[in-house]
Amino acid sequence: MTARIPGNDHRVLTPPELGAWTPSLRVSVVVPAYGGQDKLDLVLAGLAGQSYPAELTEVIVVDNGSDPPLRLPEIRPPGTRLIACPVPGRAHARNAGLAAATGDVIHWLDSDVVLDRRSIEAHMRWHHAAPYLVVTGYLRFTPAEPPAPEAVAAAGDLAELFEPAEPHAWLVDLIERTGGLTDNPHRAFSLHVGGATSVGAALLTAAGPMDTDLILGQDTEMGYRLAQAGAVFVPEPLSRAFHLGPTMRMRGKAPIDRVSHAFVADRIPSYRWLRSHPARQWKVPYLEVIVEAGGRAGYDEVRATVDAVLAGTLPDVAVTVVGPWDRVAAEGRAPLRNPDLETALVRGHYAHEGRVRFALVAPEAARVTVPYREEAVPYPGEAAGERRPEGERGSVTAVPYRLRLPAGWTPGEDTLARLLDLAVEGEYGLVSVLLAEEAGNVEAPGNAGEAGKTEDPESAEKTGDAGLVTARLERTAAFARAAIVAGEGEDLDDAVDDVFGVLWVDGETHGFTAGPRQITGRRSAYRARTEARAEADRLAKEAERLRGEVARWKEESGRWRRNAVELRREVGGLRKELAAARKELAAARKVMQLGLLSSVRRAITRRR
Repeated sequence: MTARIPGNDHRVLTPPELGAWTPSLRVSVVVPAYGGQDKLDLVLAGLAGQSYPAELTEVIVVDNGSDPPLRLPEIRPPGTRLIACPVPGRAHARNAGLAAATGDVIHWLDSDVVLDRRSIEAHMRWHHAAPYLVVTGYLRFTPAEPPAPEAVAAAGDLAELFEPAEPHAWLVDLIERTGGLTDNPHRAFSLHVGGATSVGAALLTAAGPMDTDLILGQDTEMGYRLAQAGAVFVPEPLSRAFHLGPTMRMRGKAPIDRVSHAFVADRIPSYRWLRSHPARQWKVPYLEVIVEAGGRAGYDEVRATVDAVLAGTLPDVAVTVVGPWDRVAAEGRAPLRNPDLETALVRGHYAHEGRVRFALVAPEAARVTVPYREEAVPYPGEAAGERRPEGERGSVTAVPYRLRLPAGWTPGEDTLARLLDLAVEGEYGLVSVLLAEEAGNVEAPGNAGEAGKTEDPESAEKTGDAGLVTARLERTAAFARAAIVAGEGEDLDDAVDDVFGVLWVDGETHGFTAGPRQITGRRSAYRARTEARAEADRLAKEAERLRGEVARWKEESGRWRRNAVELRREVGGLRKELAAARKELAAARKVMQLGLLSSVRRAITRRR
């Protein structure tokens, strides 16, 4: 039974100790190279001394147009081959090596990275534990003078030759602040760096080869597609490698990021900060909404759903309308009697909407790549066998989320964004939305096959949705993982629940309604934003005014406090004066009393 890893928590696996196990998987080490024969000699010398069995190891060196051509040195693993790839570019060279590889695991290795003796074994013990892992070793950047290949092959510990060296600071920081990539699985794919990373060959087949249209960022983009194929990313500290000198990124991070971000933004929807534009479209949308046309779902139902999706606050969305487009034909004489009129209306209405695509069958939940250029029906105006250029057709390769929505059900303006936030924050693999609970054969406002109500008892027994109208928000990575680990006959949703989790929510609470809704449009949204900004400016000015009032009252209160102190001083002085006056008055009274007494005595004395 295939191990089930929840999210990216690879800690549920216990790989064997180094040297205490018996390997069986073959590994192909792919080394693309352009010039640098002296460094390549050291790389192959390091591979020659690996602890992993030589009979289970093949090394493929890809000469990417070197002048003079590269050669294989004397010190190298026995299963080493040299092939040529004249097309310039690291991605082309890697793809050439991948095509020639025969191993169960592909180990990328740059031609200036020397592996420690136990590095490949440290990788491979993980791949024996689960078939859908991406393992990356710890790179260290050495400024040391290159030793002789004989010294590398004979060294028990490469640290003796290459230390002191600097760690891969960005990689170490990412691993440490995410608990070994277990705390933030959405960014785990960033671990895929080409210097010293190994990947299961079957996983690479599912994700596809490297994107040769990219100038930089190929490793990260492939890591993203591997994640959508169900990969779990594992940092392996026991796998050490020494990079001979600094990397190009270490020499200039800002210009590298500038070039890389210009390309990967179109291909990695998870990098939300690179997609801050409120309206533009991208090669790989963040969300694909699947709507089925035909059957009970006519033009009005499909249009209500598609229009509501396109009018929402989530611009990073594409819609795939599934229907029998291959049988839709123009009816010149009696168009109103065309048996496929409803489907023809849908096709005609959205033929020139770039965010709407047409497909004969709905994409499978566990499928990573949907090659629309091969399967999609020609656009109106295209003759049989003709195709628009790739850039004009677009692609939905590796879309991270898919919403299967029955035709006739419409999301609110902010529904899709809220639903995605719920799925992302909870890291759910499936969010099922209960739209309606029906009794008998009451019809929903449309029928979207798997996503809608099913009347087939056998199908209902499989999906568990008998009598229910539902929408399904599926995470591509979760269903791809579930397809890998699911047992024979096991419901895929159950496997998704094990590896990512499943959540049921109420459709009405999240803004879904049956039938068309009033579309506010971008002008209304613009007005709302303008009014909100104006209100925010007004409140900011009011806050500034109140802050001024507070300052004025503080100053006034300070003045009153100073006046109070002065008044207290004056009152104290008056009290002292009053006390002195009272003393003087008492003294005067005493003098008067004594004088009066003396006068009385004198008067009495005279009378005698």
